Amino acid sequence: MKTHSRILRLSRSVGFQLLSSIAAAMAAAASAGAATAPMQGEPKAYTLFMGADVSVSVRNEVCPVCDVSGSAFVVKEGGQPVVVSPGDGSVALKITPGLKITESSAVISGLKAEASYSPGSDPYTKFTKQTNQAASDYAQSQFAANYGNALMIMANSQASNAVGPGGAPLVAGQSPSAGASGGANGSLAALTAASRVAYAQTSLNDVSQISNSANAAAQSAPGPVYGSGTHPDAEMFDAISVSFEVSAAKPLEHPYVMLIGKYRERSGPAGALRTWVYAEALGRIDSKTSKVRIYRGGFPPGFEMRAFQVHLYNDGQEVATNVAANRVELTRDEAFEYVKMEYIGSHKGATLPAVPAMGRLPADLHSRLAGGQYVQAIFVRVSKDGVAAEAFSDEACTRRLDDPYLDSVVRQILFKPALEDGKPVAGVAKLMLGQLIF
Repeated sequence: MKTHSRILRLSRSVGFQLLSSIAAAMAAAASAGAATAPMQGEPKAYTLFMGADVSVSVRNEVCPVCDVSGSAFVVKEGGQPVVVSPGDGSVALKITPGLKITESSAVISGLKAEASYSPGSDPYTKFTKQTNQAASDYAQSQFAANYGNALMIMANSQASNAVGPGGAPLVAGQSPSAGASGGANGSLAALTAASRVAYAQTSLNDVSQISNSANAAAQSAPGPVYGSGTHPDAEMFDAISVSFEVSAAKPLEHPYVMLIGKYRERSGPAGALRTWVYAEALGRIDSKTSKVRIYRGGFPPGFEMRAFQVHLYNDGQEVATNVAANRVELTRDEAFEYVKMEYIGSHKGATLPAVPAMGRLPADLHSRLAGGQYVQAIFVRVSKDGVAAEAFSDEACTRRLDDPYLDSVVRQILFKPALEDGKPVAGVAKLMLGQLIF
């Protein structure tokens, strides 16, 4: 199948208001003497970007997509994974765009999204098939014509050697008389020869009609032309071909990609756009570049893709990519200031305990947890700026845990501060180390 180039360009922009908000938050934190003031030369390991959360309606319940199996969505219903296939056409999707912040990132290069044809509607394929059929028909007509001419020559030769009444040569169309000169055998031979002449003539007439039809078909086979009014199949794209290369410095063990597009039907109103969503599980992504190619049909012929996004996820969490919209790179402290700003802004008037937000967990913590250490809940005093202090074994914070390793782990965790009537205050956070995912 020939793919015709129609590259859909992606646009990336950095929101001025977003940058201004972060700058203002950082300035406020610095003036207040916050413990999270950024250090000089700190790497910008976090990325703030515009992501997308996709949910699926399952039995009147809206469930977030947490994984993808093949090209089917995986959600959790009652705590159990449920596979929802979009193939039956009855899946209702909800797409919620929103700003996300993550330390996981990947690089996408060579991204192309090209409008294309499904195999049955490609005019080039149709042209090739019709041309081949016309050539085959013409070859058969030539063979039939040659065969008919051979029959005619043979029949005329036999007729010229046959004799009629009185031993005279038989003329085509003449009927020999029984019992005449030449006898019965001569009359029979003459009759047979005449029949062959008539049969050959009929065959030639049929061959002529076949040849004329084949020539007409060969001359009328459409060519692969473009332009308004030149051919009804031209530019009637009904599929999309997506290709890109992807890599990640930190391996992504269970990645999947979500393609989200907005397209306009050829005969639809100018401002009416429909949403297209497609998900596909990918293999492990690491520092070695992996190639991804996705081809999907089923679009209305002549559709026009007006917007196109690629979202990458790993273990259900969206990963920042270089093609994400509103992408801003941040230091750890800048990222934390944004997290606090968003959290306080979305919980106006609320009274809530402190909760873990982000952090760096040591590599050996998993093995210690597997060995039975630190499986009980611990309680951490948290300042109004979200910075951890001592850890305790009780919620009243009367029994301090004297454990240098645990103390180092806790101090690497940053918290969303406790809120009282929407205002950040010092508080206590309940912490289950085995449940943390950063």
